[in-house]
Amino acid sequence: MHESRQSETHAKSGRGGDLARFFGTWLRHPIKMGAVAPSSARYCATMVGAATTQIDGPILELGPGLGVVTRALLNAGVAPERITSIEYDAEFARTLRERFPAINVIQGDGFDLDATLGDGGATKFAAILFAIPIVNMEQSERQALFSRYFRRLRPGGNLTQLSYLWKPPVKSVAGVFDVSSTPIVWDNIPPARVWIYSQAQAYHNAGAVH
Repeated sequence: MHESRQSETHAKSGRGGDLARFFGTWLRHPIKMGAVAPSSARYCATMVGAATTQIDGPILELGPGLGVVTRALLNAGVAPERITSIEYDAEFARTLRERFPAINVIQGDGFDLDATLGDGGATKFAAILFAIPIVNMEQSERQALFSRYFRRLRPGGNLTQLSYLWKPPVKSVAGVFDVSSTPIVWDNIPPARVWIYSQAQAYHNAGAVH
């Protein structure tokens, strides 16, 4: 019982420390961060549950922050060796490497996968989990960005997005992807839903290679 209390106290202390670090970084870079606090455990679990992690192949996490979605992936049984996490902030990337040494953590630009991964577009992912702020982008830029991501998906793979917006942050693109969402997760700050971008049937039939 005593060890259980110690573990619970340590976990609460860790969450409090993460909240302080996250908020401090948000104060310095509010546009880049988007959120003022890490997403709740239930919200992250909802995102992972909506992602197509059951498809064989690597998983791409964009904008992992301090690893709340990363932890949810591991808790769902995703092998750490499958996960590549791209984080722009150098301090956050360092923390991720310390917390998840078996995961491929890359400090870089999640908007330019070819440059960041350096693979010439060869790697195809079973799922992409996206948590980078894009509210400052025009809708056409968002659609073009997500269309590029879909070239990186394996057949049947999807892209899931954490967002506080009440309508789709990225509108569907005919022949490339459709948009749906989960119910609102009310225990998140602020309440939010997970947006799910699925391959359009024609795109899926073509093998997701454009």
